[in-house]
Amino acid sequence: MPELPEVETTRRGIAPWIEGRRVSGVSVRERSLRWPIPKNLEKLLQGQVFGPSSRRGKYLLLPAGPGVLLIHLGMSGSLRLVGPGEPVRKHDHVDIQLDSGQILRFHDPRRFGAMLWLEEAPETHPLLVHLGTEPLSADFSADYLFARSRKRRVPVKQFLMNSEVVVGVGNIYANEALFLAGIRPTRVAGSISKARFETLVTTVKQVLEQAIRAGGTTLRDFVGGDGKPGYFAQSLHVYGRGGEVCPRCAGRLTEIRQAQRSSVYCSRCQT
Repeated sequence: MPELPEVETTRRGIAPWIEGRRVSGVSVRERSLRWPIPKNLEKLLQGQVFGPSSRRGKYLLLPAGPGVLLIHLGMSGSLRLVGPGEPVRKHDHVDIQLDSGQILRFHDPRRFGAMLWLEEAPETHPLLVHLGTEPLSADFSADYLFARSRKRRVPVKQFLMNSEVVVGVGNIYANEALFLAGIRPTRVAGSISKARFETLVTTVKQVLEQAIRAGGTTLRDFVGGDGKPGYFAQSLHVYGRGGEVCPRCAGRLTEIRQAQRSSVYCSRCQT
């Protein structure tokens, strides 16, 4: 599933090509995504000019005239810019034609993504209103995590992946950040000191920023905004490496299941 770095990579990849461009046409081939694409989306977008794009959690926000096009990539979605002669593939559900002649194409084999039209302020929309702080913002701090974690008995990894606490720290990046911070994923969130949260905040930002610079993590279904895959998977320390040698101490990495997700950690380096 595309996580925050993949979504941010996509945003940065398409932004220079769509911002300031007018929509000259819209073709919707499949409306039945996670939520139905609005029946009048073609009319709403026609003739509108895309403004500066942004991201909230894993949601892309593309302002266009009086509204905002909200896009979620779901489990297998991707956005690509293609030329007018590019053949339509299976699962290419939406084309947004630009006055430059290029097409912003939404591809989603599993159809768990979304494309919605917002006329209210995005932050008040039901999908966004309960989201926690952005992990790359100044609001994401040790003080914030320490305050939110008090009396919480959940494991710190699940706490870190709770989108009402902090958005976009998916399974891959939670594993990596906890390893770099030396914190075992099974530790109770409420038992962690502010000093250790300080380290964790630093490693979360470090891992996400490195992934964004590298173009996101290579997953089976993800391609970058320019159609090229990401390459961050080559530098993962623990995720997907259960039973292998720890890159720090040469011990064996342990793999367990937490809330149906794989957690990999070093029992020597993470306490």
